[in-house]
Amino acid sequence: MATVSTSEKAAPRNDRHVIVGLVVSDKAAKTRVVSVIRSTRHARYEKVIRKRVKFYVHDEKNESHTGDTVEIMGSRPLSRLKRWRLVRVVKAGVRIASDVTEGAQG
Repeated sequence: MATVSTSEKAAPRNDRHVIVGLVVSDKAAKTRVVSVIRSTRHARYEKVIRKRVKFYVHDEKNESHTGDTVEIMGSRPLSRLKRWRLVRVVKAGVRIASDVTEGAQG
């Protein structure tokens, strides 16, 4: 019986779906809603159609925020809706300083 090294075991695990999308909600703790837009051609009319899908993503460190472009990877089911996890923040979105404006009003 041949033994399998750890590097050979890890190879299929890292071969997962990786998608880039835009964070549309960061209101829940450790959860982000990521919108992914793709273009496809209609089967009959052959018009190019933009389709949007929303994924619930696990963000352990709460490092992404609304407006960020992120890379997500498929994982085991983490909750009823979460099947993806955050890999990295590709590009940070525009931040609005809400703490500064709240302090000025008060």
